[in-house]
Amino acid sequence: MFGTSGIRGTVGDDVTGALALSVGRAVASDGYDRVVVGRDARESGAVLVDAVTAGLRECGATVLEAGVAPTPTVARAVPREDADAGIVVTASHNPAPDNGFKLWTATGKAFDPEQCDAIASRIERDEYELQPWTEQGSSQRLEGAVDRHAAELADAVSLDDPPSVVVDVGNGTGGITARVLADLGCDVITLNGQQDGSFPGRPSEPTRETLTALSSVVGSTDAQLGIAHDGDADRMLAVDDTGTFVPKDVLFALFARDTASEGDVVAAPVGTSMSVDDALAAVGASVTRTPVGDVFVANRATQSDVVFGGEPSGAWIWPTETLCPDGPLAACKLVELVADRGPLSSLVESVETYPIRRTSVAVEEKDAAMARVRDRVRERYDDVETLDGVSITVDDGWILLRASGTEPVVRATAEARTESRAEQLAADAVAILENATEANP
Repeated sequence: MFGTSGIRGTVGDDVTGALALSVGRAVASDGYDRVVVGRDARESGAVLVDAVTAGLRECGATVLEAGVAPTPTVARAVPREDADAGIVVTASHNPAPDNGFKLWTATGKAFDPEQCDAIASRIERDEYELQPWTEQGSSQRLEGAVDRHAAELADAVSLDDPPSVVVDVGNGTGGITARVLADLGCDVITLNGQQDGSFPGRPSEPTRETLTALSSVVGSTDAQLGIAHDGDADRMLAVDDTGTFVPKDVLFALFARDTASEGDVVAAPVGTSMSVDDALAAVGASVTRTPVGDVFVANRATQSDVVFGGEPSGAWIWPTETLCPDGPLAACKLVELVADRGPLSSLVESVETYPIRRTSVAVEEKDAAMARVRDRVRERYDDVETLDGVSITVDDGWILLRASGTEPVVRATAEARTESRAEQLAADAVAILENATEANP
């Protein structure tokens, strides 16, 4: 039921009012008595919020209604309001027909897998603590959540010479970024600023391919960078002052290098480029690997040695600010970096990058195939990790073999310091998979 970032699916098929009611009932029945609820701009969210709120109240919980707001706004509100949990009705970067639910703990961190399993188990067993009419919960409007978030963003950065910025909101909830940057003195141009859950301006997920309009505007004006969010604004990606998309691993390396210092640790999922390791090594810091999923990065970021964490998908976490990926915070941090250090294109050039190869192999029995992969690579390689999939480290590169969570394939990724070596490692990865998927291994 729960993926790496909550529940998502097509409205009316996978995601229904009945499911929303069950989620609300299960959260309240599991002991979360005071819950902040918000949603992204999708019209289907209005019905789903009504249903999840009804489920919470049926089982005695008090609901604080945040309305339409960025996911990090809701996550930040949970500890601030002394709530036990938060629920955001959102499908994040998924297309318009989808919706879903993200759950947040009292610390503003996403529910971990065990907490999600507890909620899913209640739903599957239809096991709820329904209350009599005299003990059902109440609801109240949570005023000022976005304003409080905006104030926290402004306090998190300092801009002596505010640059000009183009912000592509993507018709989602990330308009707070344009507002805060303007208040900080930036000259701001906004694209796709009207909230519209059908995402008419561009697809909700910001990628090199979907940000052509942003690239064009930045490249044809005197803007010094461009910022883009997904539908619920937990993600942030960028284009530089020439209008060129900033590679995700490079953006990770820039944030990590700017945040960390001697002895610090940065949390990154398996499959993150060596560019991040090298950038941190230059300042005496290091990387600790986690399974894929921002919740695992956030879990590691709760430990005192971690000063930053992220996923190259565009989810960035500064644990001293919040344990939720906060796209508007990342935007403000990047603008501050450009204001302090100069053109983003020059900063990008300062990060050394390496060739990466990605492919997939169709596999019917993924679990069995990955078990065979684990056995065989241990016979061949010395440095093997099974934190999430199978990671193989060699002197000049690495291989990651990881089963897809949604498709009957195993994905192979290889990175090396030269093109020829990357090709060789990618070929080795495919050979390992093909050997492991033979009919009679």
